[in-house]
Amino acid sequence: MLRVLTLASAALGPRTTGWVRTMASHQLLVAPPETLRKPLSVPNLLLLGPGPSNLSPRVLATGSLQMISHMNQDMYQIMDEIKQGIQYVFQTKNSLTLAISGSGHCVLETALINLLEPGDSFLVGVNGLWGQRAAEIGERVGARVHQMTKDPGGHYTLKEVEEGLAQHKPVLLFLTHGESTSGILQPLDGYGELCHRYNCLLLVDSVASLGGVPIHMDQQGIDVLYTGAQKVLNAPPGTSLISFSDKAKNKIYTRKMKPYSFYMDVKSLANFWGCDDKPRMYHHTTPVTSLYALRESLALLVEQGLENSWRRHREATAYLQGRLQGLGLQLFVKDPALRLPTVTTVTVPAGYDWRDIVNYIKDRFSIEITGGLGPSIGKVLRIGLLGCNATRENVDRVIEALQEALQRCPQNKL
Repeated sequence: MLRVLTLASAALGPRTTGWVRTMASHQLLVAPPETLRKPLSVPNLLLLGPGPSNLSPRVLATGSLQMISHMNQDMYQIMDEIKQGIQYVFQTKNSLTLAISGSGHCVLETALINLLEPGDSFLVGVNGLWGQRAAEIGERVGARVHQMTKDPGGHYTLKEVEEGLAQHKPVLLFLTHGESTSGILQPLDGYGELCHRYNCLLLVDSVASLGGVPIHMDQQGIDVLYTGAQKVLNAPPGTSLISFSDKAKNKIYTRKMKPYSFYMDVKSLANFWGCDDKPRMYHHTTPVTSLYALRESLALLVEQGLENSWRRHREATAYLQGRLQGLGLQLFVKDPALRLPTVTTVTVPAGYDWRDIVNYIKDRFSIEITGGLGPSIGKVLRIGLLGCNATRENVDRVIEALQEALQRCPQNKL
């Protein structure tokens, strides 16, 4: 074989001769991993944590569709349909509306690096992990970050926000609508109007709330709204949705310098997503099959209707919370009006290690719930009813599992 390759390389020239010599003179240092000779094994779990959620059957089926080019006209049609779906679920007419090839963290960073420039004043509501992350990204951008810090379960009143706006004169305020680490729902009515009185833009994280809680981007004066695909939408993690008001668009398009990331540059992404009425130019290779799934998840929400989705989550979560209290468990968020209808937090019962409860439910019942995250770790258990998982049947299943876990898991009586 080597003789044949050598003779062939002589005919093809010195470059190929060098290639053949390289191929023949180096041995493989890494053997094929034996684990990859086995079939892929994925457990069949009911995902009742704060996300990701189980894929709906129709979304799951998109994974078997054939690949097309990311710059195919048929792909552009799918992207346009996704944009229309985002405008519906966000309730916005913003032309600068698109999906990001990345998770919720990616879309948060996309928003901040485009809206903020070094030296800008940035006011951040930090009542959980997502506010902490927003503050850190703002610092990395070089903004002057001012944190309004609350313990997990806290929210921000209009009075508190106005005091921050008056004191720090920010160009941007960040609030988390559904703080999944603590289960708190941040009110939004009046906050956009308040920000605009102080020449400030309002950026809202709706990753854990969109589709399960009413949100009206345009009517509530929200300048930038984003969410992820893996929560109520029941799509795979890895894509996210974002929309910018005209005020926010103007802030981006009048920057003094380009954002530090080419991949997350909204002006370039806007062109690629057909938001600027100019011929589309290649920007990056989108995750085509993930966009199939996102398109189908938006179609399912359109077919169901936002109002029906909001009502279904509200009713399923009310049933869950009643049954949790029937077990003698305490809901972490005391005010019913401030409880997030998609992710319920329960105070870890005295004497238990939350990890024992979570592991018992997963091992014995194939149901995944989680403990706290960031500031809420060790304080709460989190149970999510997201999208197609928001049913009374699933509530009954997780309550049965919790009841047995509380009976079987070790409890420190001291």
